[in-house]
Amino acid sequence: MTHLLRLGHSPDPDDAFMWWPLTAADGPFIDPGPYRFEAVLDDIESLNARAESGELEITALSCAQTPRVQDRYVLTSCGASVGDGYGPKLVARRPMTLEEVGQVTIAVPGERTSAFGGLCLMLGRNAFRYEVVPFDQIIDVVAEGRCEAGLVIHEGQLTFADAGLHLIEDLGVWWRRRSGQLLPLGVNAIRRDLETQLGVGTLAAVTTLLRRSVQHAMTHRAESIERALTHARGMDRARAAEFVDLYVNRWTLEFGEQGEAAVRVFLEALCRAGVTPEATGLEFVGAAVGAGGSDAD
Repeated sequence: MTHLLRLGHSPDPDDAFMWWPLTAADGPFIDPGPYRFEAVLDDIESLNARAESGELEITALSCAQTPRVQDRYVLTSCGASVGDGYGPKLVARRPMTLEEVGQVTIAVPGERTSAFGGLCLMLGRNAFRYEVVPFDQIIDVVAEGRCEAGLVIHEGQLTFADAGLHLIEDLGVWWRRRSGQLLPLGVNAIRRDLETQLGVGTLAAVTTLLRRSVQHAMTHRAESIERALTHARGMDRARAAEFVDLYVNRWTLEFGEQGEAAVRVFLEALCRAGVTPEATGLEFVGAAVGAGGSDAD
C-alpha cells in the first residue's frame, strides 16, 4: 500500500532545489519506498497558519512558529534554511538608523515568521509599528512609499537594492553580534501522529527519504538549479544559484549539534522577549540509524 504524504513548502528556489527529487511530476528520482510525496506550494506565513491545525503531513515552518505547533509536529534533522552570519534584511527608501526606523511603519511578511521574531528581538517586541504585507510585495510597497521600511525575506534579500532601497540592518549579522549563533529561519517538520497512523519508525523512515532528497539535489546541483529556476520570480540563473547557495548548506543536510543549539538559543530568546510560547516540547527526528541508499537511488 502506498501512503500519500503532502510536503508543504514555499515557492522559492531553495525549497524547490531540495525537494524535486521526491516531488517532481516526472519523478521521483529517488526510491520513495511505500510513500508518494506531493508538493503543496504556499507562502511561509500561510504554511505557518496551516500547521496550527496539522493539515499537512510534512511542512516547512518558520523556526519561530515551532513552539506554537510543537504538540502536532517534530522537526526533521534536514531541510532547514539557516543563515550563517546573514539573514532577512531590514530596508528603507532612505538611509536610517535603528532608532529612526523604530518610528516608522515597517512592512513585515507575517507575525509568525522568524524574520518578524528577529525584528522583535532587535527593536523590542512593542517598540515599532508594522503592517503585514505578502512577502513578495514588500519591496514594491516600500519603494512606492506605502510603508517607510520593510523586512525582506527570500530572494528579496538579494534584490532590494535593484529597487533603490537602502539596507538598515541584516538580521543575521545583528544576531551573530548579539548571540554568536547561526540564525535558524526555516525548518522542516513532520506530523507526530504519523508514527501511530503508519507504524513505529515512520518518522525516522520519512526523514531518511527527505535527507536523501536533499543529498541528491546537492549532488546533482546543475539540474537542481534548473528546476529551482521555475520558482525564481524574475531572478536570473546566477542570482538564483547565489540564493540557493546561501540557504541550502551543511545545516540543510543535517542540523547537527550546532544547528540544534542555534534553534534552541533563538527560541529561548523569543520566549524571554514574549514573542513566542516556551518550546517545552521541541524535538528533532533524525534519519533511520544505518539507513542505506544513495543519491543514485
